[in-house]
Amino acid sequence: MPTRILPAVGDADAVRSITTLLSQLPDAEPVAPVVDSTQLIDTLARLAAESVDELPEVVVVHERIGPVPALELIREVALRFPAVGVILVTSDASPGLFQAAMDYGARGLVALPLSYEELASRVQAVAQWSVGVRRHLGAGADVFTGVGGTVVTVSGAKGGVGTTLTAIQLALAAQASGRSTALVDMDLQTGDVASYLDVQFRRSVVDLAAITDISPRVLADAVFRHDTGIALLLAPAEGERGEDVTDRATRQIVSALRSRYEVVVIDCGAQLNGAGAAAVEMADRALLITTPDVVAVRGAKRAVRMWDRLQIRKAEETTIVVNRYSRGTEIQPPLIQKITGTAVAATAVPANFKELQSVVDAGRIHELESKSSVKQALWGLAGELGLVKVPEGAQKAGRLRGDRGSVSFRRRKDGGG
Repeated sequence: MPTRILPAVGDADAVRSITTLLSQLPDAEPVAPVVDSTQLIDTLARLAAESVDELPEVVVVHERIGPVPALELIREVALRFPAVGVILVTSDASPGLFQAAMDYGARGLVALPLSYEELASRVQAVAQWSVGVRRHLGAGADVFTGVGGTVVTVSGAKGGVGTTLTAIQLALAAQASGRSTALVDMDLQTGDVASYLDVQFRRSVVDLAAITDISPRVLADAVFRHDTGIALLLAPAEGERGEDVTDRATRQIVSALRSRYEVVVIDCGAQLNGAGAAAVEMADRALLITTPDVVAVRGAKRAVRMWDRLQIRKAEETTIVVNRYSRGTEIQPPLIQKITGTAVAATAVPANFKELQSVVDAGRIHELESKSSVKQALWGLAGELGLVKVPEGAQKAGRLRGDRGSVSFRRRKDGGG
């Protein structure tokens, strides 16, 4: 059986060099190279969704891959696709880097300039390892999760557009449907998840920032189990401590959560920092919350363009959620879609703050009544995003989807909203 090899190389000259050598290896089947970290993870996730057997045995990661650094990318691949062997191609073949690469999950290291013999030897050894792991996992395939949990980030076009409320309700919907769910407050300076849910807990996301190997036990010690069943990883009480959560720490934290929970919802707030950028870049779905007014929509457009310039996320990979929507608003969702160049969620959240005020003031947003049109819309959005397990018959009853309260503008062809 030929060995499938996926090169991940951002440099055009290096692509030609690596693919040429790979094509000469015996029993090798190089596949089309990917040019950045996002494309690599997306490609592996798509293949794993079809079947674990569709995954390549070997991934070759070049040291200049981006935007995620090579070692961080190797860690994510190792965590999410544990039967894929990763080889790092690097100009630094020092013992220190070799040890670091192994610690991050690589199965081999090949020095530049490339040597046919060294590359062939490494690929063969790593391919054999990958085949052995898959054979070992064969009978127990149910424990191999492949892509891991679904990560959804929720960011605000500006402050006060409903980012935290949206994140909390999405997590509540996922947990209520039977999915193990974590809610992370990555709004590090001004996060309010704890206030909305009336909890006090001494640990926060900062406690995981300095840990290089986040074990399940370490993770369990850092999260707070809410009465609803959601695992909360809160923002620090002292906002200045948020600076300790770097983009590297965020990638490790998100990867650990993804491997532990079926759904991970991250409240990124409205201010972009390194931690939030890393979370958005890693997310399976990145939501950007806006209200249908000029200031917020301009903020959404700025955020989308900034994410694109910084290579965090492309516009077409971002989903706008329209909050406080009404049919009489001059700015309608199709116009927002045109202005931002993004997808817009079919479910819009109606403007009805009176339903929310008492539970927000009491810090009991999880006790929002089921008949609330806002709750129904947000739980309907969770269904649209695929975050909920829909029990048999629940779709008809509309209990989880919130069909009565949500507004789907895409079904209206008459321009009425």
